[in-house]
Amino acid sequence: MLRAAGDPTRLRLLLLLRQAELTVSELIEIVGQSQPRVSRHLKLLGEAGLVERFKEGSWVFCRAADRGTGAELSRVIAELADPQAQEADKARLDHVRKGRAAAAAAYFKSNAAEWERIRALHAPEKDVETAIARHLTAGKIESFLDAGTGTGRMLELIAPHAGRAIGIDVSPDMLAIARDRLLRGNIQNAQVRLGDTYRLPFPNGSAASGFDVVLFHQVLHYLDDPQHAVAEAARVMTPGGKILIADFTPHKEEFLREEFAHRRLGFSDREVEGWFAAAGLAPTGSETFAPKSEGQKLTVKLWLAVQKAKSKKEAA
Repeated sequence: MLRAAGDPTRLRLLLLLRQAELTVSELIEIVGQSQPRVSRHLKLLGEAGLVERFKEGSWVFCRAADRGTGAELSRVIAELADPQAQEADKARLDHVRKGRAAAAAAYFKSNAAEWERIRALHAPEKDVETAIARHLTAGKIESFLDAGTGTGRMLELIAPHAGRAIGIDVSPDMLAIARDRLLRGNIQNAQVRLGDTYRLPFPNGSAASGFDVVLFHQVLHYLDDPQHAVAEAARVMTPGGKILIADFTPHKEEFLREEFAHRRLGFSDREVEGWFAAAGLAPTGSETFAPKSEGQKLTVKLWLAVQKAKSKKEAA
């Protein structure tokens, strides 16, 4: 690890990747070296356990390791590094961030009208978000998973209370907005990944690893098989871990299915509790947000549960 980090260029790359997830092309732009050289340096950093690489379509994102000895070493190196020596790289990183922000803003603007139309149908998001934060941050969060992170708003809300936060989504466009949100908020303990909620890219949860808090925020109504997604989330949770589902109760707004790709028009308590039971989760409560004005037609509900202790056979 020390040998890998000791090269001047690799040290620059490591310090940059502690600040943000970046593609190889973005790193080339910042450090001003050729693609083969930068890729070679990243390979060595990866082999040393200091950097992680994640493929997202035709792009590859890199980030400093956030767990284990590699993460500890890079933290110490960052504390010892001379801030003045990093000024030029930070200025170029800022330029990259502005480019990302412009692209994310363009996509958001083109879809904002549709999103606002849905928001107008249910209780104020501020009320729902306040309740989500109250339920999830009452205790210490070691590792937080936002399944179907979308624009990254829930990461922005919860990550400051967590040791580590990861958002998964199947849409590269949504991930671009989420990354821009995390960069603008300087939220360095959160990251996003291209991934499927049916096949989460994580090992089985255990007392030593896994997620102690999982959130599905307005995600399950888009899925053909929400029970499968809940079961997959339970697989990566720690014993005693907490899960929260925020979604609509049953409604009759068919246009959401026709115009916004909603597969399900809300969920009943019985249905959600059935998912929990099948996944080995114990319900712990719920909270309802009914419409407050004539134009609002959708009720939002929060369902909470905890992961039961697994038997030795299940853990294996």
